[in-house]
Amino acid sequence: MAEREASISANSLEPTFRACIHRGAHQIGGSCIELACDGSRILLDLGKPLDAEDLDPALLPATAGLLNGAEPGLLGIVISHGHIDHWGLAPLVHETIPVAIGAATCRILHAAAPFVPNPFTPENTIELSDGVPVTFGPFTVTPYLVDHSAFDAYALLVEAGGRRLFYSGDIRAHGRKAALFERMTRNPPQNVDAMLMEGSTLGRLDESSRFPTEAEIEERLVERFKPPGFVIVSASAQNIDRMVSLYRACKRTARTLVLDLYAMEMLRATKNQNLPGPGWPNLSVYVPEYQRRQIAQNKRFDLLLPYKRERLYREQLSEIGNSAVMLFRPAMTRDVDEAGLWPGARAIWSQWDGYLKDGAGAKLKASLQERGVPLENVHTSGHASITDLKRLAAVVSPSALVPIHTFESDRFPEYFDNVVRRKDGEWWDV
Repeated sequence: MAEREASISANSLEPTFRACIHRGAHQIGGSCIELACDGSRILLDLGKPLDAEDLDPALLPATAGLLNGAEPGLLGIVISHGHIDHWGLAPLVHETIPVAIGAATCRILHAAAPFVPNPFTPENTIELSDGVPVTFGPFTVTPYLVDHSAFDAYALLVEAGGRRLFYSGDIRAHGRKAALFERMTRNPPQNVDAMLMEGSTLGRLDESSRFPTEAEIEERLVERFKPPGFVIVSASAQNIDRMVSLYRACKRTARTLVLDLYAMEMLRATKNQNLPGPGWPNLSVYVPEYQRRQIAQNKRFDLLLPYKRERLYREQLSEIGNSAVMLFRPAMTRDVDEAGLWPGARAIWSQWDGYLKDGAGAKLKASLQERGVPLENVHTSGHASITDLKRLAAVVSPSALVPIHTFESDRFPEYFDNVVRRKDGEWWDV
């Protein structure tokens, strides 16, 4: 008996590594994965569903200790990147639970807090850094910096119990950091037992199609900016790649890019000296009326100090309007009304066109139509094409490929090998 026991491999004595997708197995948004091993647990992302209006505790997964922090087995939450559908429920979580997050992502979230509802300003944090492992009890998490429309985004390799799980997070290969995707294809994580791979583009794009690169978006913007006339662009200020494209296109067409205080604070929070900032040519700051009210109400006059020299006022905006491009959101409509800039103006929608179908996007579209302002879409996806997803799956070559962040999990076997579909709430061995 002793000899038989001695012959048992060490692997068979290791604790079981288990996983559960609480949300995301059959939808885009609200991503949350729970991992368990040897009595300990961590979460990968804790997103708010895209169709959720309120920050409701009822949306939290059935994970012990999230609200009261009293469960010693819950060791932390790892946030892959700064989009709300990956962190949006985290403000509900008890402050004693550590949050692992990229340093730049954390700074951006803190900088956004004065401007957005339900801000997330984590204090009990562990810094994620490209290639640097972080340990939570039996779990070792290694972040891989990836190309995505969110700045400082990571894929995550998790090792526990002698098994390896790789979570793609949100990823693409056509942004300004596309080299990161190519780096991963050259040196992918090895011996992956389960890969949770996003499939946002399945059902939106056919296999032979590709998205325009961010460099191609810049070229399209250059063409749109060449004719004179005031131009507004509706884009996310946290899409740093797009802010760079807008700036470069303005510089190439001798235009002034007009950013509001929120957008400038997002750029400043990156601490990247290669990104547009105070003192750069072809860049001005306009503080719209609604932001002035926010600043006065919250007594945050300090937010204005870095931008004194670059600041434009309404009369100056009117003067340069014919050669200006303004990063625009619906709350600025009154400012443009009073500046008298709508005649001859053009509008560019530079984010997912699905947002134009209802809500604020649909209202903006109708508002522009009332003012006789044509609206054009110039955008590329924050998610990988099917071709690039196939490249990623092939080089990682997991024993099991599990769909996540997709409405089309049933179509994964058409494109990928070793697909194992899971249900939300289903626990399984990695």
